[in-house]
Amino acid sequence: MRLNDAVPKKGSKKRPRRLGRGISAGQGASGGKGMRGQKARSGGSTRPGFEGGQMPLYRRLPKLKHFPIINRKEYTTINVGKLASLAANTEVTLESLLAAGIATTNDGPLKMLGDGEITVPLIVKASAFTAGARQKIEAAGGSCEVI
Repeated sequence: MRLNDAVPKKGSKKRPRRLGRGISAGQGASGGKGMRGQKARSGGSTRPGFEGGQMPLYRRLPKLKHFPIINRKEYTTINVGKLASLAANTEVTLESLLAAGIATTNDGPLKMLGDGEITVPLIVKASAFTAGARQKIEAAGGSCEVI
């Protein structure tokens, strides 16, 4: 077998359409493009994304940032450094923090963040913990409970 033997099977390849070569050729005059109009002209059609002059979708959408998250979960956030003033083995909840004046507003469930240092062991009950906050609370001898 040689390279010149590797040819398509007879009948598997169709000859290309010869457009605009007279009425007897089958694709004469308009060449199968219908009568007039933008898509019948030479040079093809419009560019991708063109919407006939209407402001296209890629220009209607915001350019930077991200779309806002609908029904975003809001948390009352407290850093572990603020808990250092509490007594040892205190049970820390959102209600106890509001009573102690550490948290000023109830913006939703409590989330502990890891900024600051803590040395007293505390029993913290919150909806969410960052990895740093959990590590610092447990290193001080306290416990983290997700409610």
